[in-house]
Amino acid sequence: LNVPPNVVRKPLEQIFAEFQGVATPNPDDDFSGSGDVKYHLGMSYTRQTVSGKPVQISLVANPSHLEAVNPVVEGKVRAKQHYMGDNERTRVMPILLHGDAAFSGQGVVFETMGLSDLHDYATGGTIHIVVNNQIGFTTDPRSSRSSPYCTDVAKAIQAPIFHVNGDDVEAVARVCRLAAKYRKKFHKDVVVDIVCYRKHGHNEIDNPMFTQPLMYTAIRKHPSTWTKYREFLIGSGGVKEVDAVELEERVMGELTGKLAESRGYVSKPSDWLASNWAGLLPPTVTASILDTGVALETLKTVGMPLTTLPEGFSPHKKVGDVYRLRQKMIETGEGIDWALGEQLAWATLLLEGNHVRISGQDVERGTFSHRHAVVHDQKNLGDRYCALRNLGPGQAQFDACNSSLSEYGVLGFELGYALENPASLILWEAQFGDFANTAQCMIDQFICCGEQKWLRQSGLVMLLPHGYEGQGPEHSSARLERFLQMCDDDEDVFSPDIGKGRQAQAANWAVVNVTTPAQYFHVLRRQVVREFRKPLIVMSPKSLLRHRLVKSPIEDLATGTSFHRYIADTGDGLVPEPDKMRKLILCSGKVYFDLLLEREKLGVTDVAISRVEQISPFPFDHVHAEVEKYPNAEVVWCQEESKNGGSWFYTRPRITTAARGVRDVRPTYVGRGPAAATSTGSAAQHKKELDALLAAAFA
Repeated sequence: LNVPPNVVRKPLEQIFAEFQGVATPNPDDDFSGSGDVKYHLGMSYTRQTVSGKPVQISLVANPSHLEAVNPVVEGKVRAKQHYMGDNERTRVMPILLHGDAAFSGQGVVFETMGLSDLHDYATGGTIHIVVNNQIGFTTDPRSSRSSPYCTDVAKAIQAPIFHVNGDDVEAVARVCRLAAKYRKKFHKDVVVDIVCYRKHGHNEIDNPMFTQPLMYTAIRKHPSTWTKYREFLIGSGGVKEVDAVELEERVMGELTGKLAESRGYVSKPSDWLASNWAGLLPPTVTASILDTGVALETLKTVGMPLTTLPEGFSPHKKVGDVYRLRQKMIETGEGIDWALGEQLAWATLLLEGNHVRISGQDVERGTFSHRHAVVHDQKNLGDRYCALRNLGPGQAQFDACNSSLSEYGVLGFELGYALENPASLILWEAQFGDFANTAQCMIDQFICCGEQKWLRQSGLVMLLPHGYEGQGPEHSSARLERFLQMCDDDEDVFSPDIGKGRQAQAANWAVVNVTTPAQYFHVLRRQVVREFRKPLIVMSPKSLLRHRLVKSPIEDLATGTSFHRYIADTGDGLVPEPDKMRKLILCSGKVYFDLLLEREKLGVTDVAISRVEQISPFPFDHVHAEVEKYPNAEVVWCQEESKNGGSWFYTRPRITTAARGVRDVRPTYVGRGPAAATSTGSAAQHKKELDALLAAAFA
């Protein structure tokens, strides 16, 4: 609580009001957020320095999960440096405040430090200040670390570490100045370990005498830092005793006065909202639905530099073939594949002035060797070429950032980056969606609920390769069910606003499992084009990247087209009378193509197959229309995931709600049975399960 009032100058009356529970308006009256613990709320403030120059100080909103905010701060700093053109990394400086037990115990500390000297993640050095209370809640240092010092983890990056007595105020000030000078000169991390003590119990209210009686008996007898510093100032002649007494009385008088003012204080959302995002709309103001298509001429124009390598550049033969094939797709306007659809979305956003950054393990090439955003010369070793950086004059910067082998730290970094400026598309891609759960804290505490807790919108995109192809339980599932479980739309409410934009604004994020390159193109562009920001969770494909049916004509990306939350069966080759349709199968993602090919093979004409492209927020309106269209059809939800995973638990009640007013629908489940492990690793067993699934779907 020291930092908000004394460093960032948060009004004291606001802090007191929050403690009394009167500062946050009723969420039912307005979108004011759920609120959070007093020292978790972020804010920004411009202070005048002694020299008269202003310095902007930003405090990043953070959860109780210790050290979790570290990479978020680093990403936000890197983004600020990017938008300011601060390539020397001298105009923005990250400062991280740590606890001793957390600094040595939390792995994200090491993950974040591991980014400090990487080309795409460096911020010019971080000043780490460790408030070393010599205890972690009730745990003594000997039980909380295996190293002599809590700061020894910083030795991994050869950061200098200064240990200083917290009771010596002048020494602390000198060491902090030295740390700042070191950072300025060497652009590297530096650690200040302030060895001190916690005056009261954990969180100021716990009773520490239960577990540390000797320590706290000594602390109670120990004069406070202010008492010792006061004696030092008076003894050295720097301050007269009467002046010290007057200072104490003035501070106490101010605190008492602000406490009285707090009883009538009412906070406003603007207290928490960042000015950079002032042009975006809160959920209380309905946004327009904007076209995400791009003029055909623009697509063709940008497509040529996007698919052309420089004269004299020698790519790997297979990569050269990929670029030639992509160029043919642009020339003919046919067969746009997943990778080209993605890059066309990025390229058009770049030409519109929006910064695009994708980060994660192996993202330059792509885990499945499909992207090739950065190409390596096979003859002139070290030469690289990125077409997305050479589209034409006036384009914004594109960055493809191969990351360290970290999920928690890197995802947090990209979230911080995305929080800085809405005129950007920031993506984090997991190597496989299965590995995203090592960053679960970042997903649970920041991404899914940051807007509700702290009024901080984010347009971060998570690309999570997902799909059952018999690759086993470590390479098949992004745990779609977990993301859906965190969606906050109401399964029982079919609102007339659905389909008009309000549904998307009210939701905490969107979860999609799209099936065409055009759909992927539109959903990426939608992130930047629309008038508000929400995180986007994409179950991205693996085998579909090269599937013969997963192609789009360039016209599907052109002006007048947009993202479809739901794709209804066209009815081609099916019985013409809707009342003769026997089944309506609803599905999402890759399983659609398994169903489609099986229907063709069997010659079935009385089963419609429709795709839920955006699973959440759920397309109630489209499902309602389809149930109404096929009055006698059994409604089936089909998924490739196990019954206790995937979308089933989420879609089942929503399908029933969507059908309300037409007929009573209790959808039938078709898919794999319940399982603890997500997938089999046996090709034979995988085929057996898929055959059983398809047989049940058309039975």
